[in-house]
Formats: sequence, C-alpha cells, structure tokens
Amino acid sequence: MKYLKYMMLAAAMVLTIVACKEKKDTNRPVLSIQSESEEVDTTAYGKCFGAAMNSLMLITDSGDTIAYMLETNDERADVQGGLFEGDKLAILANEVDGTMRATKVINLTTLLGKWTNVAKNFDIKDGGVVESHVSAESKPYTSWKIFNGRLVLSTDTFDVVNLGPDSLYLENKDGIFAFKRQQ
Repeated sequence: MKYLKYMMLAAAMVLTIVACKEKKDTNRPVLSIQSESEEVDTTAYGKCFGAAMNSLMLITDSGDTIAYMLETNDERADVQGGLFEGDKLAILANEVDGTMRATKVINLTTLLGKWTNVAKNFDIKDGGVVESHVSAESKPYTSWKIFNGRLVLSTDTFDVVNLGPDSLYLENKDGIFAFKRQQ
C-alpha cells in the first residue's frame, strides 16, 4: 500500500514537471523573420514638440527627441497639414552630414476626420480605423496607415499631395482624388 502511495506521488510530480516545462516552452518569444521582399517602414512617428520656419522637434512614439531641418539651400520639405505643437506627425527624412533633414511631413492630427467627394464619404479615425458612410459603396475603406510617407487606405496607396484644414488631395496611378472636410 505504501509502495502504491509513493508511485502515485511520483507520477503526480512527473506530470507537474512536464506541465510546467510545456508551459514554459509555449511562452518562448516568437522570432519573426522578415523576408527580403518585405519593405520596411522608414517613417518616424511622434508629436510635434516645437516648430520654427526651418526646423521642427519631434518626440517619437518611443520617447526619443529628434531635431529635423525642413529647409536646405536647395530644397524644402513637403509639409502637409501644418506644424502645430502637440499634433501627431509622420516624417520621412534622411541624414546628411549628421543632420536629419525632413523630406515629407504629414500631420496625422489634421488628417483625422470626415472626408467626402462624389464617390466616397469616410471618417479617418485614430488607431488606423476608417468608417465608410456610403452603404452602396463597392470597395469601402476600412483601415488606414502611413507607410514610407504614403497614405494607405485599405489596399489603395496614395501620395498626400495637399492636406489643408478643409481639403485633401490624394494621388495614385489612377489620378488625383479631391476630398473636402465634412463637418
């Protein structure tokens, strides 16, 4: 009888060790391997901390502070949506002689809101969500993101040609699409 009791206790301990080991193994971090064909987003995201005529400071989403030059002797950054303290920005830049030079700046705070034209009526919301307000639309937008300085609405990718307080002009291979802000 004592022998059976010890066997059951030993079996319980083995099962506990195996269960713990399996649980530990399933909590291992999963390594994602990026294939060479996948493009990497080189856009910096954060909040505008300070902007002047030729420069701006960005507090990135990871908490770093980066200074960007907006103008050089021969070129000016493409700034869409304005530069307002506290607004969320997406910035494409390159480093020249140790200085970060912005090439494209998109004000994400200005981009948010309701946009309409003759074919589309949608609301760009924080968090990558798009709500369509046209029930008969064949291909409504459902998501958005900025990727390498371009606006991706669901599966359509656009260059932001002009972003103002009440107008949005997007361009892709099919042409230029004009939207007005809906109140």
